[in-house]
Amino acid sequence: MTSLIEAPLASEPPTSDPTARRRRPGGGFGRYLVVRALLIIPTVFILVTLVFFLMRVVGNPITASVGGRLTEAQLQERLAAAGYDRPIIVQYLEYLGQIVRLDFGTTATDNRQISEVIVTYGTATVELVFYALIIALVIGIPLGMLAAYLRDRWPDAVLRILAILAYATPVFFAGLLLKLTFSVWLGWFPLGGRASTRVGIALGRIEDPTGIYLVDALRTGNSTIIVDVLSHAVLPALTLGLLTAGIFLRLVRTNVIGTLGSEYIDSARSRGVSELRLVRKHALKPALIPIITVMGLQIAMLLGGSVLTETTFGWRGLGFQLQQYLSARDFIAVQGIVAVLAVIVAVTNFLVDVIAALIDPRVRY
Repeated sequence: MTSLIEAPLASEPPTSDPTARRRRPGGGFGRYLVVRALLIIPTVFILVTLVFFLMRVVGNPITASVGGRLTEAQLQERLAAAGYDRPIIVQYLEYLGQIVRLDFGTTATDNRQISEVIVTYGTATVELVFYALIIALVIGIPLGMLAAYLRDRWPDAVLRILAILAYATPVFFAGLLLKLTFSVWLGWFPLGGRASTRVGIALGRIEDPTGIYLVDALRTGNSTIIVDVLSHAVLPALTLGLLTAGIFLRLVRTNVIGTLGSEYIDSARSRGVSELRLVRKHALKPALIPIITVMGLQIAMLLGGSVLTETTFGWRGLGFQLQQYLSARDFIAVQGIVAVLAVIVAVTNFLVDVIAALIDPRVRY
């Protein structure tokens, strides 16, 4: 009888382990997803709020953009119609309501819906950021592995200096140097634009164009068009990609070196596994986790750098258009585009966090 009382029932869940609930399959990951998804709301809210009030510091958007071209009566009429004659807190609350309804407003200079501007020019920016990210990964990861393999030797020192230079060099200055070298002096690549005039017209005539020139060029099956599109993309993508390649290089180098000092690497080394194989087969995967973790931040940096890159190369994307609205002091368009970019960055960070958690379960806790 005593043995039956003292023996725990097989169906009773263990209660003495405080971490038992945390170790239930999917529990930690589910909470992680909820928390990360909820963080999107304050992130977008803070960015939208900052942009709204910073734009109002320099005056109301109507006066700033078209005030010099209207009479006083016309200006007051426009202000009343847009609601800028009301208290700023009322304007702010109404703007938040518009954002919730995904209504980002209408530009003051050309009277276009900002959502239309995003759709028209956003595909060009997405294409450029994609190219730049591919270049950053192709350059940063192999060179980071090489620097770790040759650590504390002169090639390692040279690569670290190049990584710092790539990150520290202003985007517009790097773009101008690349244009001067490869377009003006060597004549290898076009000076700017997304495609030549003839190719641009041809791509505009295809049925249901995507706006992503490489995809549309591949749909035509014309090798001349494909080469023309790619040749125009090389220098802008390289300019923007080098900015992030330096960060990836240093991240991979640091994490590979750290992994090479772990016990299981020492065990493999004692079995006669070569140093190169240790770097490629055993140390690379753990080193990629930090890159995935910071990928969202780097995409935000690429979107910011695209403004200067697109302006330097005449790449008519969202960054180029944003600069045009800034020059015209069209602050309604500026705050609308920045609000959309804030949503994109927040969602991208969420997706990157999910991928990192799937690869490394330690990220969830």
